[in-house]
Amino acid sequence: MQSSTDRILTTHAGSLPRPKSLIALLTAGYSGKPVDETTLAQSVEQATRAIIARQIEAGLDIVNNGELGRESFFTYVQHRMTGFGGTSTRPIMADLIRYPGSLERRRQTMATEERVDLLKAPKAIAEVSYVNAAPIQGECRQLQDLLAETQGRFSEAFISSPSPGIIAAAMQNDYYDELEDYVNAVAAALRTEYATIAESGFLLQIDAPDLALERHTLFQDKPLAEFLAFVRVVVAAINRALEGIPKEQVRLHVCWGNYEGPHDCDVPLEDIWPDVSKINAGALMLSTANPRHAHEYRLFEDPDFLGDRLLIPGVIETTTNYIEHPEVVADRIERIAKAVGDPHRIIAGTDCGFETAAGSKMVIEEVVWAKLRSLAEGARIASQRLFG
Repeated sequence: MQSSTDRILTTHAGSLPRPKSLIALLTAGYSGKPVDETTLAQSVEQATRAIIARQIEAGLDIVNNGELGRESFFTYVQHRMTGFGGTSTRPIMADLIRYPGSLERRRQTMATEERVDLLKAPKAIAEVSYVNAAPIQGECRQLQDLLAETQGRFSEAFISSPSPGIIAAAMQNDYYDELEDYVNAVAAALRTEYATIAESGFLLQIDAPDLALERHTLFQDKPLAEFLAFVRVVVAAINRALEGIPKEQVRLHVCWGNYEGPHDCDVPLEDIWPDVSKINAGALMLSTANPRHAHEYRLFEDPDFLGDRLLIPGVIETTTNYIEHPEVVADRIERIAKAVGDPHRIIAGTDCGFETAAGSKMVIEEVVWAKLRSLAEGARIASQRLFG
């Protein structure tokens, strides 16, 4: 994993806007309607080629495939694993319940048929195992081939894969006796995907919103200690799945849910850090641009807090159509770099993805790219001040 040497590198958290035609195909498949696989594959390749070019044009250094071929950042595993079917009953986030107007606003914003609803994911109804590695192998090959067409106009590339905890929390358990058994089974299955991504030469990004989000979702009515026990189970399971994969090839993304809402039920970063920090990842990607967690960069003033890891702070918010001014981005980067004590250990990123499920767009597409251009410009400004 490259660090920032003479300038601040830039990246993002994974999902990028999908074309409407691709959303239609993915949502149709998610709802069980027949989809022509050849048409889908061609659409994914065409859209992925375009999304790589747009990332480079925006000025990003560390790029990916935008997750365009996946229906969402975690439910896609139902096509690669056994054991899933039916529909989950997912708890509504506690802050949205606390402020009913926020829940109604969310429903109005998401009121479209062409959308993958992550509150209605499939559930575990049988033993979970990874049986179809062809899609992840194909995903890696495709990204390799499309990146080759860019003639090296990027620094590195990553591919995302979910934490076993978000699958176990959001894809209801109707099979295993204990939630821990379910987490461990999913982690063992994900080992195939983690290893394939790493062996293909990409950075592996583990998307683990469960390590924060589930405090006010699945565990909203339970003591903090019970949630932290769940976090420890997930952390141990992830580390087992990562065995043999170099720490420097792994980055961990933790967030509190990528949705517009009050977020005043979010667990503080300080509460989860003692356990989250034990994951064998060389970089940690955290939400630090949004108004609920922007202050938590101060925790990194303690040199023991971050340890020897790189930090990928979100300096762009992903649920608002405000376009951050480059100077605001630069200020955020500089503040965090000063807290960490070394700008070489900072890579500028986004709080989360921009379309974590097909059709679920809170930020309009043209604004997404304006935000990413502002990210790159802000990083250039900060680099001049931090590195001279």
